Amino acid sequence: MAEHTRSSITIDATPAEVMGVIADFAAYPEWTGEVKEIEVLGEGPDGRAEQVRLLLDAGAIRDEHVLAYTWDGDRKVTWTLVKSQMLKALDGSYSLAAADGGSTEVTYQLAVDVKIPMLGMIKRKAEKVIIDRALAGLKKRVES
Repeated sequence: MAEHTRSSITIDATPAEVMGVIADFAAYPEWTGEVKEIEVLGEGPDGRAEQVRLLLDAGAIRDEHVLAYTWDGDRKVTWTLVKSQMLKALDGSYSLAAADGGSTEVTYQLAVDVKIPMLGMIKRKAEKVIIDRALAGLKKRVES
């Protein structure tokens, strides 16, 4: 990930509990907001999704894309774009680290490249909004 945006949050749950919510793609429409439809296209030997189709609707932006996922236990998950109508690239990751009191420090990193020309500053701001919304939604979902 060359140019990327990164943010972190502490969630009051173990890394395994947090990763369990991240890996539960079927529930994404319930807590992510923008994800309206999801389909797991393939799973790895551990039962976790390796390829997922997502239909996103963020008001002005509606897109369907396929992402490929790589899992590192309950420590990290990375994804990369396989295909999309509006994006040239989408690379991201959640990194989880156990913190004091049984909580988890979650770091979300994201790099997006769109097919239409866009200033880097505007792209970074959009990434920041996506990350902050995702981390807040993840925290609420895990802790509820």
